[in-house]
Amino acid sequence: MNKKFIFLVLVFALIFSCEKNPGIFEISGTITNLSSSSGLDNCKLYLYSYPVGSGEELLTDSAYTDNNGSYTFSFERAQMEKYKIAFDKEGYFEGEETIYFSALSLEAVNTINLDTYGKSWVGIRLKNNSPQIEDHFRYIKQEGKINCIECCPADEQNFYGNIDTTIYCANNANENYSIMYWVIGTSIVDIATANTSFLDTTLIEITY
Repeated sequence: MNKKFIFLVLVFALIFSCEKNPGIFEISGTITNLSSSSGLDNCKLYLYSYPVGSGEELLTDSAYTDNNGSYTFSFERAQMEKYKIAFDKEGYFEGEETIYFSALSLEAVNTINLDTYGKSWVGIRLKNNSPQIEDHFRYIKQEGKINCIECCPADEQNFYGNIDTTIYCANNANENYSIMYWVIGTSIVDIATANTSFLDTTLIEITY
């Protein structure tokens, strides 16, 4: 057999053995549980794709994180505007990340690291011991989770007259939740704080 031919065959074999599939995107990363600073295992992820010009959302693949919180998606290159990775696990806040087609590389693994917190709750217990119709209680959040379905408003909250109630608010596990409060027309003004534990409800009790 011609030695030159054998040499060319070996060269091409070496080149192609070192190349990744030119039509396959690979995304990998880790989901971190920020409440414990560790990888979040057994968390389900969904990969969505959005074809150019259609506005359609397609579920392309799904996966679970391993014991270290790591995951991988491999998928064929296609005419897509963008992709989205969404994830959820019971007891944790869900999340998502959008990746535009132009940001993806075929030459290397695309690393997308994600994070979330465990869920916890605070119960803000308010009780007026000697209610009068003109009594006015006000509080505003100082610390605590925002922008979630179970989150409480970040603006001023006002209560009048006879108050005996508990307001429940979601928070990141192992983090503080605090409010500043006033009894309008009196000298009562203070800040109340609680550190909320994973999957538990911690009370902030205010009587006036």
